[in-house]
Amino acid sequence: MRARTIGLWGAFLAVHVLIAWLGWVYPSQPMGDVVLVYEPWSTAALSGGSIVGINEPWVYPQLALVPMLITHVLSWPLVGVVGTSGAYLIAWAGVVTAVDAVGFGVLVGRTGSAARRSAGWFWTAALLLLGPIAMYRIDAITVPLAVMAGSWLVRRPAVAAALLTLGAWIKIWPGALLLAAVVGVRSRWRMLLTAVAVTGGIVAVLFLLGADRHLLAFLGEQTGRGVQIEAVAATPAMWMAHVGAASVDYSFEILTFQIGAPGIDVLADLLTPLMVVAVLAVVGIGVVKAVKGASAHRLVPPLALALVTVLIVTNKVGSPQFQSWLIAPVVLWIVFDRTRSGVAAGLVLVLCGLTCLIYPLTYDALLRAELLPLLLLTVRNLLLIALLAVAVRAVARVPAGRMTSRKT
Repeated sequence: MRARTIGLWGAFLAVHVLIAWLGWVYPSQPMGDVVLVYEPWSTAALSGGSIVGINEPWVYPQLALVPMLITHVLSWPLVGVVGTSGAYLIAWAGVVTAVDAVGFGVLVGRTGSAARRSAGWFWTAALLLLGPIAMYRIDAITVPLAVMAGSWLVRRPAVAAALLTLGAWIKIWPGALLLAAVVGVRSRWRMLLTAVAVTGGIVAVLFLLGADRHLLAFLGEQTGRGVQIEAVAATPAMWMAHVGAASVDYSFEILTFQIGAPGIDVLADLLTPLMVVAVLAVVGIGVVKAVKGASAHRLVPPLALALVTVLIVTNKVGSPQFQSWLIAPVVLWIVFDRTRSGVAAGLVLVLCGLTCLIYPLTYDALLRAELLPLLLLTVRNLLLIALLAVAVRAVARVPAGRMTSRKT
C-alpha cells in the first residue's frame, strides 16, 4: 500500500473517532436520534412489541430498521459497562465506521488512482466539517452505499443499481443517483431491471412480514409535515420570527421544530409538487443530453448532484444530515471528471461547515431566532441554491457526442 494511501486511510479513520467523540461533547445532543428513537424502535421490534413500518406507519422506508437492529444486537456486550444508551451509541458509531470503511475501501482500495484519492480526501474533509451529524443519523448508512454504487457504476452497473435500490429503501435520496444513472449510463436497462428485481424481492418479504397496510406509509408521513425551521423555504419566515412576526413551534408528533407563520401551511402544500416539477425538469435536461449522446462520465455526476440538491432545496424538511447526501455525487464527480468538479466540491465543503455551525453549535440560539445563527442559516441556504445552479449549469453544458470511456 502506498504511503499516500496509508495516510489517507489514517485520516479517514481518525476523523470517525473524532466526530464520534464530538457527539458526546457538543451541545444540543447531535446523537439524540440514535438513543431517543432508533434504540427504542429496535428494542420494541426485538422484544415482541410493535415493529415500525410493519405493524404501524413509519417515517422511514422499512430497511432503515435493519442497521438499528444490528446495532442493538452488537450493543449487548457493552450494556453492563456503559449502560444501555451508551452501549447503543458506541455500537452505532462502530457500525457506521465499519460501513464507511467498506465504502472507502471500494473507492480508494490499497493503491487508488489520483482521482480516487482526491475523492477520498474530499469525503474525509466533508465528514470532519459536518461533524457528529454525519455519523449519528440513519443517513450515515446510505452514504457509503451510494459511494460504492458510484465506484461500480461503469464496471458493475447491476451491483451499483442493487446498492442504490437498497439505499433508497433505507432513506429515499439514493434513488436520485439511480435515476441519474438510468438516464446517463448505456447499461440503463440492466440497472433498471436490477432495481425492479431488488424492489420486488423487498416488497415480497415485507408482505410476508405483514407490512401490506404500511408498505408505502413513509411517503404519507412526509407529505403531512409542516415546514421545518432549517428548510430553504423557511428562511424568510425565520427572519419574521426574528422580529416577532412568526414562531418556532415544536411538533411532538414528528419530534422536530417547525415554523409557524401566516401562509406557511399553503407553502408546505406547494413544496412537494414543486419538488416533483423540479425533479422532472432536471431529468428532462439530462434525457435531452443523453439522447444527443453525452458521455456518462460528463453527464451522470452533475445530474446526480442536481437531483439530490433539488431534493434538499425544495424539501419542507431541512435536517442537517441532508448535507451528507451531497457527498456521494461529488465523490462520483471527482472520480469521473475531476477537472470540472472543483466548484461543486468547494461549495459542499462550505455547506458542511456552515451546517455544523448551525447544528449543533448554535442551534439553541436558532430556536430563539437570534441574529448569528439566522445569518449562518441564510448563507447556507443561499449556497444550496447556488450549488443547484452550478449542477444544473454543468448538466446543460455537457457536450453532445460520446466520449471514449475511461477506467476509473
